[in-house]
Amino acid sequence: MSFSREVKEELAGHISPARHCQIAELAALMHFCGQYGRDAEGNYTIGFQTENVSIVRKGFTLLQKTYNISNSVAINEEQMKELLSKIGDLEEPVSPLLIKNSCCQRAFLRGAFLSVGSISDPRKGYHLEFVCTRPDKAEQLRSVIQGFGMEAKIVTRKKYYVVYLKEGSAIVDLLNVCGAPISLMNLENLRILKEMRNSVNRRVNCETANITKTVNAATRQIEDIKYLRDYYGFRNLPENLRQMAEVRLENPDAPLKELGEYLNPPVGKSGVNHRLRKLSELADNMREKRGGTL
Repeated sequence: MSFSREVKEELAGHISPARHCQIAELAALMHFCGQYGRDAEGNYTIGFQTENVSIVRKGFTLLQKTYNISNSVAINEEQMKELLSKIGDLEEPVSPLLIKNSCCQRAFLRGAFLSVGSISDPRKGYHLEFVCTRPDKAEQLRSVIQGFGMEAKIVTRKKYYVVYLKEGSAIVDLLNVCGAPISLMNLENLRILKEMRNSVNRRVNCETANITKTVNAATRQIEDIKYLRDYYGFRNLPENLRQMAEVRLENPDAPLKELGEYLNPPVGKSGVNHRLRKLSELADNMREKRGGTL
């Protein structure tokens, strides 16, 4: 089962105790994936355009709880008029009166996600979206989401208007707002694991780069010292540089701090670095005098 479906299964099992929140969620389901009309016999019908049975079941559960409408019996005209007077024209955004309270806005977002929402596999990336058929519905969704402090954007995709979030923290917040604590914890665990793995990779890459840099520097130092030995002679070096050159050749893999401890008298890391730099400068000068030959 995909992560998106897991989230929807959890949300489908969440029923608000308050009737006004139930109506807000039902309104979202009806406006984003609902339909009503009459059958061949003239009876009123209500349905939900989705392949997810859990969402259909929840839609009729909310109809039963709010308007005593069951999918097993015909809907009479009085029931239909009462429902339509509250839910309104499905082509329009949900009435602001139905989602004026924060709790009802949470229920509205839950119904919207069940209807037209999806979320990518968090192991691959962070992306949550709502695919709307009308720009005013997309704008209403974005407005409600931003009311909870999350940054949502709208992009046009062919004939659809997509409200989306790409920040992992914002997606976590939205799952919390919609009432999906289990999915939220699963996402957080994956985020922590992913961040730890990225942190380890960054550290390893940094250490590898430092090691490579150190090895390259040591190799260059040894080449310079050997050049001086062959074309200048250690006997011509000042005592401190001669001793440094000999210690480096004897300990090609040792770090600067350790090299300093081998000198007599010992010197610090900066002192070792200074002497090695002097040796390299002297080798470069010798190369220039000899026409750049090694």
